Amino acid sequence: MRLIGARVAAGPLSAGRRDVTIRNGRVHFSVMVGVREKELDLTGYLLLPGLINAHDHLEFNLFPRLGKGHYPNAREWANDIYHPDVSPVREHLSIPMAVRLAWGGLRNLLSGVTTVAHHNPCNTEVFEPEFPVRVVKRFGWAHSLDFSPRLAELYQNTPRNLPFILHAAEGTDEKAAGEIALLDQLGVLGPRTVLVHALAIGRPEIELLLRRQCSITWCPGSNLAMFGRTLSAEALSSGIPIALGTDSALTFAGDLADELSTAHTHGITAESLYRMVTSTAASILRFRDGRGWIRQGGAADLVAVLDRGQTPAEALLELRPQLVMIDGRIKLLSGQLPRDAAGPLNPIHLEGRGDYHVDVDVRQLHEEARKALGSGFTLAGRRVAA
Repeated sequence: MRLIGARVAAGPLSAGRRDVTIRNGRVHFSVMVGVREKELDLTGYLLLPGLINAHDHLEFNLFPRLGKGHYPNAREWANDIYHPDVSPVREHLSIPMAVRLAWGGLRNLLSGVTTVAHHNPCNTEVFEPEFPVRVVKRFGWAHSLDFSPRLAELYQNTPRNLPFILHAAEGTDEKAAGEIALLDQLGVLGPRTVLVHALAIGRPEIELLLRRQCSITWCPGSNLAMFGRTLSAEALSSGIPIALGTDSALTFAGDLADELSTAHTHGITAESLYRMVTSTAASILRFRDGRGWIRQGGAADLVAVLDRGQTPAEALLELRPQLVMIDGRIKLLSGQLPRDAAGPLNPIHLEGRGDYHVDVDVRQLHEEARKALGSGFTLAGRRVAA
């Protein structure tokens, strides 16, 4: 396929008009002589690299937000909300896991995400090419100090060229703050360590993480809802590599577009946000296939938005994807683009966002969720209709 007429992002602050050819799931800026390519006219659109959500719990995105008030640390929150035999947790857990995971993937697709880091071991049977988005498959994983007794062993068993991802310092009390020193004593802080949340860190912890060359995944909406605060300005400006994540609907009713907005209200520039969901996230998660950029030979994971003359970074502050491609395959189209540009797609309406067509069997997913939850269920806080 050949995408013509769009401005194409070269980075957070620049874009130029050029045509993009998709061959074998890769981006090319040249025409193959003697080959007739199907064309999609994207005049009036701005083409961005597919967005990367560096932290999600995909199976929890049909849930309502659970908990009351703010908590001192994540363990207190978990003890308060996890009652599997009590409504609404009981009804949600009755939905097959594959269905719940697919809804989580759809939540990401609808906000322009093409790759998501799911915080659980990879479910290879579910995360096949037909899944709504790419799911990170090669990484080391632990839940947290509280819930992963073999944490140091898990870290040591992770290949050195892969990220090791875990929750840490998730809270506001001394227990949460003390986790960074404990992790260092266990020998699990290093260049491949990705700490999710880390909002309890102060100057000593920041300096330690800089020395150990660790990274952070930041979920500001989730932090504010659970704990009443998020990463400090000192941490955000420290030079620690930071990616952006959404956590789950259990803690934050929203998607990556909402998290981008929340982060921006905390003083993060559009340019920094752009990197957090593209190039920096790709570096932290050790991608080597060009994700995070639009470049020659790179993965054809692309998002088109309406072109209002804005920079690529500014486009994220009013993010409404009109086209999403993953590995060169159209996964989402708005009503404004021709349907014949893609294979069979299915309609979905997302409250507050509008109508889309997606490469997902929405009707089946909707029926499975409706049987357990009734017709008024929400996806990360928004009602959906098939």
